[in-house]
Amino acid sequence: MNEIQSIISRLEHQRTAIERALAALREVEGSGTPAARKQGKRGGRKRVGGKRRMSPEGRARIAEATRKRWADKRAADAAAATKKAAKKKGGKKAAGSE
Repeated sequence: MNEIQSIISRLEHQRTAIERALAALREVEGSGTPAARKQGKRGGRKRVGGKRRMSPEGRARIAEATRKRWADKRAADAAAATKKAAKKKGGKKAAGSE
C-alpha cells in the first residue's frame, strides 16, 4: 500500500508541475486570463488531430460541382454515342448504295 501512495504522490507532483508550465505558456501566449480560456480563444493555432468538419456551405459546393461534373460526363458520353451511331449508320448506307 505504501508503494501506491508513493506513486500517487509522484503523479500529483507531476500534475502540479504541468499546471505551472501550462499557466506560464498561457501567459506568454496572451490568453492567461481565465475569461479568455473560457471563451475558447485559440490564438490562431490550428487544431491538432481529431476529425475534420465541413461546413454545410462547403458540402453544398462540393455536391453541386459533383453533379455538374457527372452531367458533363453524361452529355459527353451521349454525344459520343450519337456520333458513333450516326457514323455507323452512314457507313452502311454508303456501302449499300454502291
